[in-house]
Amino acid sequence: MQTTTFMKKTVCAAAVAAAMGAMSLPVQAEGWRGWNIHPEGYPNTEALEAFAERVAERTEGRIEPQVYNNGVLGDQPDAIEQTRNGALDFANFNMGPMGPIVNETNVLSLPFIFDSIDHMHEVMDGEIGQQFADALADKNLIALSWFDSGARSLYNTSHPIETPEDVEGLKIRVMNNDLYVEMIEALGGNATPMAYGEVFQSLKTGVLDGAENNYPSFESSNHYEVAEYYSLTEHLIIPECLCIAKASWESLSEEDQEIVREEAIKASEMQRQLWVEGSQESREIVLDAGVEINEIEDKTPFQDLMEPVYAGFIEENPDLEELIDAIRSSN
Repeated sequence: MQTTTFMKKTVCAAAVAAAMGAMSLPVQAEGWRGWNIHPEGYPNTEALEAFAERVAERTEGRIEPQVYNNGVLGDQPDAIEQTRNGALDFANFNMGPMGPIVNETNVLSLPFIFDSIDHMHEVMDGEIGQQFADALADKNLIALSWFDSGARSLYNTSHPIETPEDVEGLKIRVMNNDLYVEMIEALGGNATPMAYGEVFQSLKTGVLDGAENNYPSFESSNHYEVAEYYSLTEHLIIPECLCIAKASWESLSEEDQEIVREEAIKASEMQRQLWVEGSQESREIVLDAGVEINEIEDKTPFQDLMEPVYAGFIEENPDLEELIDAIRSSN
């Protein structure tokens, strides 16, 4: 009996000692992997790396995020799936390729859905933006803040575009999305989905007459060297998210969730400012190279031609009509 009691006391003492020893060990840092398609120095990259640094600092190393740039962890569709299943912890995603996963985000690819970048900010930072965040959360992606990707405009090798008639017959490269194809065709152009890396040579050889993108991409891709007319249609203004994997988010304490959310919002503010600065720099570079940039005083004729695109989209997605109306009436 005494031996049994002694053994129980010894076991209990050992258990307490082990528990106290475990409590005295430092908390193991959680290494987070972050996906980014952009190179070093790009506004999004700068903002993501600042986010990672500040989260590590403010959580005292409980979370140690690392950003992997240049799409080295896969292309965006792959990265979306990896983040949804928790293989990646965070990412900066454009909403354009998000449509096949989160149908609601296709609304953001409708041409002229936003009147301006400021309008997009107002929408995405408010109650409507929360509806998109809720839809992403249903697919295991927690959207904490919204980044810019600028306003996309048309550029070509032939002439300035002042009216829709100036688009007629032009072979225009678009991203691989039916909405973008319909947009160009509604303007009378010939839409050509094509890999981005093939565009420069296609413009140079005449396979394409033009394409569409924002200032930084137009400049950094060197497309301005062969397409000397840039027309500010600003037909697409597509936001991007700083998204966290739902599994990674739910593993955090409330305190750390608040830190991560605050730093994501700060990263968005930083990215937006850097985007403005970078866009202006790119604009000056292409102007200095001889590109002719023209404003379009009245975009109404372009917008009016998009009504069949909207009608077809709503016919296929009647549940999204209210969301579309909310955005279009919010400015």
